[in-house]
Amino acid sequence: MPSSLIRRGVWAIGAAVIVIALVVAALPLIASTRIVRDRIAWEMSAWSGFRVAIDGSPRIEVWPKFRAILTDVTLSKWTDADAPPVVEAERVEIDLSAMAALQGDVSFSTARLVRPTIRVQRTVDGLFLPTAPTGGRIARSIDTARGVVSADPAKPDLDKLPADAFGTVEFRDGRMVASVDGKDVEILSSLNGQANWAAMNSNATLSATGIWRGESVALDAASPKPLVLFAGGMAPLTLSFKAAPATFSLDGMASMSENGYFDGQVKFAAPSLRRVLEWSQAGIAPSAAIGSVSISSKVTASAGRIKFENTALALDNNPGMGALDLSLGEAQPVISGTLAFDTLDLRSFLSAFTPLAPANDTGPEVDTSFADRINLDLRLSAAHATAGPIQLADVAATAQVKDGLSVFDISDASAFGGNIQTSLRFDRKPEGNQVEIRLLASDVDGGAFATAAGMTRLVPVGTGTVSVILKGPGRTWDSIFENADGSVSATFGPGALSKFNLPAFLKHTEQGGFFALDDVSDGTLPIDGAELKATISRGVARLDKAEANSAKTKIWLSGIASYAGRGLALSGGVIQPDQAAAQKTGQQGPNQSSFFVGGTWSTPFISPISRGVSGE
Repeated sequence: MPSSLIRRGVWAIGAAVIVIALVVAALPLIASTRIVRDRIAWEMSAWSGFRVAIDGSPRIEVWPKFRAILTDVTLSKWTDADAPPVVEAERVEIDLSAMAALQGDVSFSTARLVRPTIRVQRTVDGLFLPTAPTGGRIARSIDTARGVVSADPAKPDLDKLPADAFGTVEFRDGRMVASVDGKDVEILSSLNGQANWAAMNSNATLSATGIWRGESVALDAASPKPLVLFAGGMAPLTLSFKAAPATFSLDGMASMSENGYFDGQVKFAAPSLRRVLEWSQAGIAPSAAIGSVSISSKVTASAGRIKFENTALALDNNPGMGALDLSLGEAQPVISGTLAFDTLDLRSFLSAFTPLAPANDTGPEVDTSFADRINLDLRLSAAHATAGPIQLADVAATAQVKDGLSVFDISDASAFGGNIQTSLRFDRKPEGNQVEIRLLASDVDGGAFATAAGMTRLVPVGTGTVSVILKGPGRTWDSIFENADGSVSATFGPGALSKFNLPAFLKHTEQGGFFALDDVSDGTLPIDGAELKATISRGVARLDKAEANSAKTKIWLSGIASYAGRGLALSGGVIQPDQAAAQKTGQQGPNQSSFFVGGTWSTPFISPISRGVSGE
């Protein structure tokens, strides 16, 4: 190669380097003179649709990126100059196009808002949303897309959508505030994330993290057709929300029109529903002992109605399947449907709609405020179920909540070798909660039934029927039973009285002096049958009839037993066959035994009264 050509090449390269260096050196000067503050503000305003003000002087940086750094930036509504700014940012960094800057134009692909404050307003749906702009390229693009969607809602012509380039908006260390009683209240803090939208007719994604009500939250959303979505058309949408109290996700086709629509898969999970209610400040049973819940379902939502199909539901790790229908058109939301479980903890389920909460040291409190906020009509079935220590099978039940009334019915269930039917009714009234409890246990094993009820002494072991009806006011379970009115009845066939040694009992009564019932609990007394009838008034049970009969013996009790204090004041007698005959003729049998039962339910004691007629 001739040396002259080499020299020319070197000079050409050197000249290019000098030109590039001069251009780079001139960029800040060009930018500072031609890309002025008003030009940047105008461009930002043209996109956002808000009035943009930049109080600080722009600073231009060339390395490592050509960008403008703005301070004290505000975005406000054009229509209300006195209203506080919709967005305030201490600093805004804008990545600029060098070629556009040399031509005296502003073109940026990325904007970073550092420590922004976004003002939001609460909508009628309870959501917090920023004020919508009255103009701007984004708003005009959405209006254009709305016309495209209206022309063919089923299959809009995507080629007619605006194709303006947009870019990326990042936000760092931001917060959201809302005006409450004239004061700014922080809704969300430590807000970080970014929105990517290369062009109006392209896909868009949003990723954000922050702290809401003391919990770290993360939100991710994406759509391949965001402009169609914003214009009210149908478009794919994925959304994921994650926080320690709960996670939520949806994936399907959605529409953000006035009526709204969604068709797709939805998932929700919470390790503690109680914690979710507290965190969301829903005002529903904030201290209810409700456990974990998870839902996965095919969802179709439109016009105030949401249908859950092929719903997989788990309450406290009790899985179930079914279908649900949520209607939002009435004054209160209405949930109806059917759910089938393999196993179900009835106590956990019951607490979900008639929640129980601690009330100092007086026992669990019945909180029926849930019944004022939602209407519920569910049909339930379970192959196996538990209610505390009670095991049930083949359960058919209903749960209904409406207008302050909560009702839970088990219409059929197998337990204790027989059949169980029960009903719990909570009626929220201005004067206080009114509670009604009904139980019918047919052909059950008396021993197993009594053990589950916490009774271990003088329990008839045999097949029988038990009926319980209780009604009364109360805030806690204890106060309900202490004030309840109603009745208890039971009949049992041939069997035995458990933990009762009759010879030892008679011997103690003959010797005189009181003794504990536990002293004569080392035996079992065969009986032909037993019957109990009691009337309950304000938590005190009066025994109208309590008898156990056999061919050789009749044992009876009468008196009262109170729920408050668990006190006993009973009289009773043991009658042998010859004494029974004498009693019919009004004569005194020589060996009749009568006694008094005092103490408490857990520690009863016996005190002989006399030897003679029983006094029944």
